[in-house]
Amino acid sequence: MSTTSDTTRAKSTNGKTAEATPARTLAIDIGGTGLKASLLDEQGEMISDRVRVETPHPCPPPVMVDTLAKLIQPLGPFDRVSAGFPGVVRKGKIITAHNLGQTDWEGFDLRDALAAKFGKPVQVKNDADVQGLGAIRGVGIEMVITLGTGLGSALFDDGWIAPHIELAHHPFRKGQTYEEQLGEKALHHAGHKKWQRRVVKAIKTLRRLTNFDHFYIGGGNSRLIDFEVPADVEVISNDIGMRGGIWLWRKDRPHALSQAAEE
Repeated sequence: MSTTSDTTRAKSTNGKTAEATPARTLAIDIGGTGLKASLLDEQGEMISDRVRVETPHPCPPPVMVDTLAKLIQPLGPFDRVSAGFPGVVRKGKIITAHNLGQTDWEGFDLRDALAAKFGKPVQVKNDADVQGLGAIRGVGIEMVITLGTGLGSALFDDGWIAPHIELAHHPFRKGQTYEEQLGEKALHHAGHKKWQRRVVKAIKTLRRLTNFDHFYIGGGNSRLIDFEVPADVEVISNDIGMRGGIWLWRKDRPHALSQAAEE
């Protein structure tokens, strides 16, 4: 099985087609607590150090865009941008931004704002969707949740991403939502042990809801999980949230590369 290459082709001075420099993708992971960025090669591997700053508070769109512009200065040149945003995103526009200030962000075209700032083409998608694209195997029903300032979620069917739903704000237990029970504030209020028991319950509940074949837990607070997870559950690196950005530009599904390597 062949894969789609992002390498561009250009005409040389003698009129023949020559391979151009492979595209470099700037991957940005926007969170309620931190902003991270790195450069990726065409396979989604990091080719620069990861840079990070605290998310400003308050953080209306102009502050966010300016902060990201300063953050990426040490990384060097890039050809395009992938950004994961903690909320619902439709065609580059922000629909929800519960952890960044909903009123400021609602309807803001982040894709166009970043494209104007960086002078490069930009793709923007929900951050859990992007993290999932970097983690999934592309086989069966796969679910991803991210545990951080809030709670993110994404669902995939044989490598194809499902329409995004805001699971974080659906009822979970004791009259509270998933985010109210599992977000950063809940972790500090309930304590580590009680919070982990809630994570276990959430996995069981989401198993019944989706009948997933594989379940991934990411986000900054996933590092705190020290209980033994079931065989079909995996705790993933938070860096995957950036590496998944390559799939916003590829035309094949996330499992295509791994399948090609096996053939």
